[in-house]
Amino acid sequence: MTSAVEKSDFLTLKAVRFVYAFLRRLWIRAKVGLRRKPKVFVVGFNKTGTTTMKRALGEMGYMVASESEAKPLFHDWVKRDFKPIVRFCRFAEAFQDSPFSFPYTFIALDQAFPGSKFILTVRADDQQWYNSITKFHSRLWGSGDGCPPTREQLQTAVNSYKGRPWDVNRALFGSPEDDPYNEGVLKDFYNRHNLTIIEYFRDRPDDLLIINVAEAGAYQRFANFLGIKSTAREFPWENKT
Repeated sequence: MTSAVEKSDFLTLKAVRFVYAFLRRLWIRAKVGLRRKPKVFVVGFNKTGTTTMKRALGEMGYMVASESEAKPLFHDWVKRDFKPIVRFCRFAEAFQDSPFSFPYTFIALDQAFPGSKFILTVRADDQQWYNSITKFHSRLWGSGDGCPPTREQLQTAVNSYKGRPWDVNRALFGSPEDDPYNEGVLKDFYNRHNLTIIEYFRDRPDDLLIINVAEAGAYQRFANFLGIKSTAREFPWENKT
């Protein structure tokens, strides 16, 4: 049975964390306000080099938003309520992963933050992406042998909370429940996501960079797009499956 002292300690810890998070956001907001850099949104789906992009942006001096703090915004995205996502984006300069890489989010962000830069990270083809995401998720939540996780494995997996991997899989792909990583469905999702973004920005080449971080010369294109001089020749490789 939990004692009164333990409950008091727990509440105190929660209060400290709340105050810390509040002060951290105030500090970030002050720095962002002083620098006034155009915001950068990495809208490529995960396993397209987004973690590599996160590190590269950090090394270029951008204040990259916390992925863990952004995870709860998934529930707002599901309801297509972009207001909390827009509010969250006031506190940093660069953003990647959920929910910024999810369908439709980029439109709300483009309207809310005119003049922002959007980066669509891609793989060589949809097969390479499919192989990467299934292998990665197998290691995280499945058997680890490269086979995609099953429904049962996703429902018991923990990512922010128990079952979130299953919720995200349902919200994004709509694949058969007994085949959550159906190859045709996922490849179709990946291709439609990329084409929708490309079509949206088709007359605004200065606002969208389409990039494969593994290609030669990609880093220089990235630096040029942001208008930043850099002596680096290639991306810092992160989270390689």
